[in-house]
Amino acid sequence: MSSSSTETLVDVVMPQMGVSVSEGTVVEWRKQPGDWVEADEIICSISTDKIDTDVESPASGRVAEILVDVGTTVDVGTVMARIATDARPGEAHASEAVPTSDAAAAEGATPATATASPAPAPAAATPRDAPGSRDGRRYSPVVQRIAAHHGVDLERVPGTGRGGRVRKQDVLAFIEQGAPAAGEEAPLHIESPYRPEPAAAAPPADGAYQPPAPQPLSRMRRSIGEHMKRSLETAATCTTWIEADMSAVERTRAQLGTTALPIVTRCAIEALREFPMVNAWLEGDRHTVHEEVNLGIAVSLGEDGLIVPVIRSAQDLSAEGLAKRIRDLARRARAGELRPDDVQAGTFTITNPGQYGSVMATPVINQPEVAILDLEAVVKRPVVVDDAIAIRPMTILGLSWDHRALDGAIAAQYLAAVKRRIEGWS
Repeated sequence: MSSSSTETLVDVVMPQMGVSVSEGTVVEWRKQPGDWVEADEIICSISTDKIDTDVESPASGRVAEILVDVGTTVDVGTVMARIATDARPGEAHASEAVPTSDAAAAEGATPATATASPAPAPAAATPRDAPGSRDGRRYSPVVQRIAAHHGVDLERVPGTGRGGRVRKQDVLAFIEQGAPAAGEEAPLHIESPYRPEPAAAAPPADGAYQPPAPQPLSRMRRSIGEHMKRSLETAATCTTWIEADMSAVERTRAQLGTTALPIVTRCAIEALREFPMVNAWLEGDRHTVHEEVNLGIAVSLGEDGLIVPVIRSAQDLSAEGLAKRIRDLARRARAGELRPDDVQAGTFTITNPGQYGSVMATPVINQPEVAILDLEAVVKRPVVVDDAIAIRPMTILGLSWDHRALDGAIAAQYLAAVKRRIEGWS
């Protein structure tokens, strides 16, 4: 390439991955300046508050420059790198240009020597993770976060990446194999519940209470907080509750070997077909009622936060199919394996805090949706059935809804339709 000024450049930008995602962090560059990259080949990996994913090259060419360092967080749409598309495989890149005779002489090289061997790539082009080095190894933020959560010593994890680099998959495989965490003794056998007691912190000398040092909120917690606050400031949120007898669902659940969630989900989807205005978006003055049900299922990530992966065209799935999809999404969410498409375009959301024993909640609407259904704990208690007292497994269903798009009558009728299907399930 004769001059960088004649290059045809294509931008690699931070992608948009869901309506609530506004930024991402570069965790690894798979290519460096001067490297050749094919269209759709992975050029870098990024992390957001929702998922970790790979970014594919928008075109074939040679990486001209990288603008965002590993570990840097930038807004969606930010240009992260540029690709010279008029380069050809095997051609010298501008950063590898042959020095002139004057420059070669200044370096003590003859023009013939300089022509035969292009100048080495600049130090900045060296991969940041120092693949192949066991001492002073560096790891991506994703790998470090998983290791910290599970107490894994990364020096003990064999890497399968380039040059022995430890990848996310390596850490997850290490954890799944039941390897003891850092500082732990190996258990007597894999079922052993033994874990050493953590060392108690020494009390302050004067006996005064020492509060723990404050920690900054994680990126996910900040994003969740901003999203929920924006929802409460945007929507005219109301919540309506209804009781439902879960006897029929409990019988079926035991037969299928599932939780109650996929059966209640199937009932909720059928009720949305009766009340489609609940399966909708409200964006400013734009009200969109959807025919297909793209169902969001809230998944707890423990201390790491909450994520809502989406089951596309959920109306086409049976209770058994929904159970399979819910298990798969929950597993991939907790393993950090969700793709960008898995967290976009939901039209209605179900949350299930009842699995932890709660009996009533007021969930916050997942914008721009107009409603979210809350499934609470199934609790056996006495109820009146045909003028007699009987013991029944009961639950409370809550619907938080946007009064800008719906009225209380519609919310109550929708919940009644869900209840009718739950109690008449067969």
